[in-house]
Amino acid sequence: MTKTPSQTYTEQVHIVRASDLNGSKRLFGGNLLAWIDITAAIVARRHSECNVTTVAIDDLHFIAPAYSNDTVVLCGKMTYAGRTSMEVTVESYVEHLDGTRNPINRAHVVMVALGPDDRPCEVPKLLPESDEEKAQFLAGEKRKQLRIQRQAENY
Repeated sequence: MTKTPSQTYTEQVHIVRASDLNGSKRLFGGNLLAWIDITAAIVARRHSECNVTTVAIDDLHFIAPAYSNDTVVLCGKMTYAGRTSMEVTVESYVEHLDGTRNPINRAHVVMVALGPDDRPCEVPKLLPESDEEKAQFLAGEKRKQLRIQRQAENY
């Protein structure tokens, strides 16, 4: 079985509340990270049709802040699938009242599908359709090889 990235796409929307802020009155990075992890899990569950677990987060870049009462939109999409692991890219934005969006974060989250025995299980192949999706797939494959290399070198 194969699936396309568009079949896994999901959005999550939050309004930043006072309890979400850090001491500098900006969105606490840990809260955003939790939202990213949930978004990535939903994408990976849609792709694998299994429970999943987070195994790594690559390239977590805080680009800009979000403040109290901002609308934060997280857009998740499958970018790479291996045998049991999946890479989900989550892009986060502040959405203004006029609908325009400014990026605040991008992360690549690696998830593993879990079978009924809670052990890794095979996932469907990912079939990128557009040139952009194909480039993202190749980049995800390269990030996977770099993770394997770092692990082998204990780096």
